[in-house]
Amino acid sequence: MKTIAYRASATLLVILLGLGVFSLLVFAGSKSRGPLEDLASGVASKVAYLEKSMAGGDSRTGRAASLQWFDRYRTQTKLLNAPDTLLTGVYDNNTEESYESVTTLEDSLGMKLPIIHFYTAWGSRKDQGFPQLRAQTISDLGSVPMITWEPWLNDFDPAVYPVVGKPSQVNENGLKAIAAGKYDAYIDKWARDAKAFGKPFFLRFGHEMNDPYRYPWGPQNNKPADFIAAWRHVVTRFRLQGATNASWVWSPHPAYTTYREFYPGAAYVNWVGITTLNYGTVAPWSKWYTFDEIFGKAYAEFSLYGKPLMISEIGSLGVGGNKAQWFKDALASMPFKYPAVKAVVLFNNSNDVSTTYKALDWSITFDKPVLTAIREAVGGWHPATGSPAL
Repeated sequence: MKTIAYRASATLLVILLGLGVFSLLVFAGSKSRGPLEDLASGVASKVAYLEKSMAGGDSRTGRAASLQWFDRYRTQTKLLNAPDTLLTGVYDNNTEESYESVTTLEDSLGMKLPIIHFYTAWGSRKDQGFPQLRAQTISDLGSVPMITWEPWLNDFDPAVYPVVGKPSQVNENGLKAIAAGKYDAYIDKWARDAKAFGKPFFLRFGHEMNDPYRYPWGPQNNKPADFIAAWRHVVTRFRLQGATNASWVWSPHPAYTTYREFYPGAAYVNWVGITTLNYGTVAPWSKWYTFDEIFGKAYAEFSLYGKPLMISEIGSLGVGGNKAQWFKDALASMPFKYPAVKAVVLFNNSNDVSTTYKALDWSITFDKPVLTAIREAVGGWHPATGSPAL
């Protein structure tokens, strides 16, 4: 009876705290920035913690227990930056509300994934600050967050971050503005909140910066020297705030050979990430490429940086070839053929609109031949690497 009463009281407290957060933000409106916003975020974190504590039989506990071998990596930045095993991970586009889609994929693969990846953009909106709740949830699950941090500059409040020139041109020379300190207030707040999170996490800033088509921080708007200056400036601001728990992932696109001049330097990079996506024959500009044709050509040079390599997005469409065989060929010999690779992150995106006018489906959750190919390929790593990936 006491247990029931306790649960009922705690549940009521969670509801009241949640209503309090909502009321606080509604009342404050645009004035909720600064200390008031920090207070609201802190209360929201407590609400999430209470919800977790009161969830009887929380499945996160069991998942975290199965990833206990990974604890020493996800709690020590030094070890995370020099793993002695090959880590696996996933980006899933259906994780904004919960991570059920990730656990469903894991059940199908028969393995738990130490890295959970998501994207967030720069800006003044409340959801563009450091994603404390998402990061904490991933940590509670026993994994480490990997955040791709995209420096879109369109969403900043012009009253706080004045725009020079037309608002539509804010991304032109945007990296130069970052390096000049125009966004330091945002960067410093993000860094302080990252420090408060207190656990190691991957931070993949300004990914595919050498792609001149898709992202405004690319070479169509910025010079390579501006990217390097912006990268070093952001890393330096984090260090000044004490946010040394960020593991910096420099992630160019291997399809463009101009990545060399974008490297910020060994002192500012912890990992080198490489996008490896096979578009098959989905568009006139693409064809079916094997994994070795996409990744293998660049591997020798990427490994010269002396950093652990991460395949930060790995995936294949099914148009133009055998998707399951592509994954088998890519993964089966990974630790033997490409020993510098220390992390592989699946791109399980069912609604990719970043490249073509039509959404592309990279998902593998319900593709049994692909799941079997991945499971068998990764299973072959265990004897050679000692990796408890399964």
